[in-house]
Amino acid sequence: MSLKAGQRIGAYEVVSAIGAGGMGEVYRARDGRLDRDVAIKLLPEAFAHDPERLARFEREAKTLAALNHPNIAAIYGIEDARVDADVASGSPRPARALILELVDGPTLADRTAEGPLPLDEALPVARQIAEALEAAHEKGVIHRDLKPANIKLRPDGTVKVLDFGLAKLAQAGGSQGAELTASPTITTPAMTGVGVILGTAAYMAPEQARGRAVDRRADVWAFGCVLYEMLTGRRVFGGEDVTDTIAAVVRAEPDWSGLPPETPASIRRLLRRCLRKEVRERLPEIGTVRLEIADALAESTDASVRVTAAPGAASRARRRERLAWAAAVVLLAFAALALSVLYWQQSRAVPEPEMRAEISAPSTNDPASFALSPDGRHLVFSAVGEDNQSRLWLRSLNAVGARPLMDTEGAYYPFWSPDSRSIAFFGDRELRRMDVTGATPLTITDAPGGRGGTWNRDGTIVFALFNQKGNGLLRVQASGGDPVPVTQPRGAETHRFPQFLPDGRRFVFFARDLQGPDGTRRQGIYLGSLDSEEIHHLTSADTAGLYVQPGWLLFVRDTVLLGQRLDLARRQLTGDPVTVAQNVYYEGTTQNIGAFSISTAGTMAYRTGDSSRRQLRWFDRAGRPGETVGGADAVNFASVDVSPDGRRVAAHRNVDENSDVWILDGTRTIRFTFDENVDEFPVWSPDGRQIVIDSTRSGTRDLYQKPSAGGGREELIADTPRSNKTPYDFSPDGRWLMFGSEDAKTGSDIWILPLEGNRQPFAFVNTSFTERGGQFSPDGRWIAYSSNESGRHEVYVRPFRGPSGQWQISTAGGAQARWARNGKELYYLAPDGTLMGVPMTVKNEAIEPGTPIALFQSGVWNANASLGNQYDVGPDDSFLVNVATDRNSVSPITLLLNWTPERPN
Repeated sequence: MSLKAGQRIGAYEVVSAIGAGGMGEVYRARDGRLDRDVAIKLLPEAFAHDPERLARFEREAKTLAALNHPNIAAIYGIEDARVDADVASGSPRPARALILELVDGPTLADRTAEGPLPLDEALPVARQIAEALEAAHEKGVIHRDLKPANIKLRPDGTVKVLDFGLAKLAQAGGSQGAELTASPTITTPAMTGVGVILGTAAYMAPEQARGRAVDRRADVWAFGCVLYEMLTGRRVFGGEDVTDTIAAVVRAEPDWSGLPPETPASIRRLLRRCLRKEVRERLPEIGTVRLEIADALAESTDASVRVTAAPGAASRARRRERLAWAAAVVLLAFAALALSVLYWQQSRAVPEPEMRAEISAPSTNDPASFALSPDGRHLVFSAVGEDNQSRLWLRSLNAVGARPLMDTEGAYYPFWSPDSRSIAFFGDRELRRMDVTGATPLTITDAPGGRGGTWNRDGTIVFALFNQKGNGLLRVQASGGDPVPVTQPRGAETHRFPQFLPDGRRFVFFARDLQGPDGTRRQGIYLGSLDSEEIHHLTSADTAGLYVQPGWLLFVRDTVLLGQRLDLARRQLTGDPVTVAQNVYYEGTTQNIGAFSISTAGTMAYRTGDSSRRQLRWFDRAGRPGETVGGADAVNFASVDVSPDGRRVAAHRNVDENSDVWILDGTRTIRFTFDENVDEFPVWSPDGRQIVIDSTRSGTRDLYQKPSAGGGREELIADTPRSNKTPYDFSPDGRWLMFGSEDAKTGSDIWILPLEGNRQPFAFVNTSFTERGGQFSPDGRWIAYSSNESGRHEVYVRPFRGPSGQWQISTAGGAQARWARNGKELYYLAPDGTLMGVPMTVKNEAIEPGTPIALFQSGVWNANASLGNQYDVGPDDSFLVNVATDRNSVSPITLLLNWTPERPN
């Protein structure tokens, strides 16, 4: 059925014919209802006689209509109407048509007919095509008929891919005509069965040509064909007819010499990986293709000289290149002979020179949250972007910049799949995974407070959780499921930051608070296995260790990154440790993680800095530093609480492999608790006479009280059914104690314990989100706390007892809320560590918060971590901040290549 200008189909008036193909005829038409031009694809009449096919077509069209991407031409709808009568027919006729976005400009087929595209024109077009395919694949839609004739080049440079998924929708017979670029969907009942679509002969994948089931890798193949054609001006697989073309697709290899001489090696490699005939050897994801092209574009942008040869000059250049290569082969043969002689004359080979280079990265709240991919090509790290939000970023090491990974806000401790295609990370109390293409993260399992993970080739992930006393490392399948224990610690010890060895069964990990068979406490690195609960002590260290070929274990001890030979047969370290790098950043107070990472190829990355040594220092409102507290040796404290009179400070730290509470008084540092269990998170009573802590001495984290003057014993405050309790604050009148508690179902919540009467706690905020860090206002009427209910941590205020209500105080992320002593201002830490102040006004029983004001950069990291408050407010509204001894000491990431421990002197 052909239409003429002026005829109407439903509300659309035909303006002119555009073209025709196996899926029907295409017309430019005017939409009288919305006053716009559209494209109408009139479907073959065979559709009108097959109700089942029509119903299936409508279902698929709804899926395609859900695609919304700037590089995909939209489907507006399906029109089931009657075509107005024309002079020849004299009567209206039924018709079924697709209403499509009208895209002006030539097709890519028109452009390549003029000759090859220069590299700087072809790569941006290819990137947009890849982005369109990636967006469709994420929705489960495969194009199946990608070709230059289905790609439009708009005058503004935008690329639009047409007919997405229509090869699947069509399921209609096609002509085997000689015009291959227009020969669309070809069905061959003898090969595939009735109704199975093959696609356009010149661009179909081998499995498609054989009539087998196809997946998104068929689009990767077609993309390779299109890119080759852009660069060379001719199809990669040609023939006089469809049969010849299909034979070439199935059997012939591309003519790689036809690529322009200036084609980068990365693009040549990409094309080879796209056009692998064996589907299992082909690139599995178009997102990887997009990343490779983006890297090539970045490299070409940085290049000082760009060579673009005219089509005629290209062939001459190729001839000259072949002659040059022939001469080079002869010279290389002589050179090889000379080198062979030199080799046998030398007693030993000279190793590759060791090289170190710095990699810039945005500011970060967590300097140790980064990981090299196993293939050494990518680096993922946690950093704060321009929106003041911390998330994961991905940097290809052959590119000049990093890109943020969406939907990873608040993510930390990333680690890689062994094939370097996926990243796992912790965030919002879950262990998640995502492809490097940037697809939406998938939840693997619940994981509140993750402390590192590792992934083997069998798809097994071993990971750790924070403060899981009596529970060790856990294992779970990367596809998801319920975790099961791998190691069995005793008492208060914890296991964390595992790393698989090359066999995928054994692993190294860090153990805290571990008691040896002889009763001694041995904190350090251990060797474990999936096949046994037995573990073996390897060495004492400040951080977890990483294994690097050929058989070395790397770890940090007192800021020095060391390497020592690991004898796996004897399950022990041998020889003396050697220094890899000095002044390496590590967090040894509560996390025991070092800022270093290793690829399986041996490439290393590390970050220097003295920031693991932190000290309590007073600052005024303008950020000007004052005195330190506790003397020169008062370092590495956590959970800061200033006494009501402002003269003393309570905090906890780990000393001699044991966590205890200390009191800092002027230049003195006085140990307050002496138990062998974990004592942490001190809180002063309003009169300054008592200090409440949490302790594991009962087998779980519970609340204990002890006179602040010292002496006496810690007393259990109340035996409550809540577990893993952390004290937050006393009410000003001393009648209520606020504490946090973790629950397997609702996560971290805020509870109130009456200190009079029956002492039965009740929930203040008890939701499925993470709430923590509560503090009473000085008048006792309000409680400020942080919650991630909005998707990131923000500071909120609620009334303690009275009318319900909730006010959000922070506007771009916040945690660790503390009140001014007069109650007229509320302070908190922004995600980048900036100390913020918000004026607080109460009117008609409601809070009226002012606009947050940035006071100064505190230098505090991990503001959202469950380490307790890292700052507090003094009586004169000065600020005691837990800062690094050198606040600007964290450096860019250093890349280390060709490290060889046995390098000759």
